[in-house]
Amino acid sequence: MIIDIITLLPKFWKYSIKYHPIINKAIIKKLIKINIFNLKKYGIKKGKKIYIDDYQYGGGYGMILKIEPIYNCISSLKKKYDYIIFLTPDSKIYNQNDAIKLSKKKKILFICGHYKGIDQRVRDYIITKEYSIGKYILSNGDLSTLIVIDTIIRLIPGVIGNIKSTYTDTFNNNSYEHPLYTRPYNFKNMIVPKILLSGNHTKINKWRKKKIKKKIKLLNKGTK
Repeated sequence: MIIDIITLLPKFWKYSIKYHPIINKAIIKKLIKINIFNLKKYGIKKGKKIYIDDYQYGGGYGMILKIEPIYNCISSLKKKYDYIIFLTPDSKIYNQNDAIKLSKKKKILFICGHYKGIDQRVRDYIITKEYSIGKYILSNGDLSTLIVIDTIIRLIPGVIGNIKSTYTDTFNNNSYEHPLYTRPYNFKNMIVPKILLSGNHTKINKWRKKKIKKKIKLLNKGTK
């Protein structure tokens, strides 16, 4: 898989890629290739200054990313992407099914937002997929993009040692993960449920399903 990223924070990606164990492992194994493109290199030159943002038409606070630098960058790449993705809070909530679908693609481009927003024409005519990781605001789109890339890469066969361990992750099959326990059995009088040591997998699976249903019920109520 090839992942291209258009960003104003190339150093953020340099260190994120280097020190993120899953991403770094996938690169070393040559399962993915990540290319970083600094948007400032494609900005509009006026004298000695380079502009990648401007004031918004109609008035209002905050600077807007211009369409020209983004268009110029993508045009220079001369690539055909499965998706050109933009992370924004005012879009469809990203979920595990989306991660599964994206993990099967060959070539994806992410445009990382910044400042107040991005020229709407980029969203209307250039971007082909939009997602939101939640109804809240981050200081930049690089953070949300990194989260999405993490969810994609871990699903690529060969990245995680045992890919089957991802099959029961929370949200796979529209469900949640059951409670998990490991040794020691008794830690400071905090004890593992005895059913899990019974060896009776029929009863264990029934117990796990019951716990998942209870978790869903509590989450629907908005409680822990």
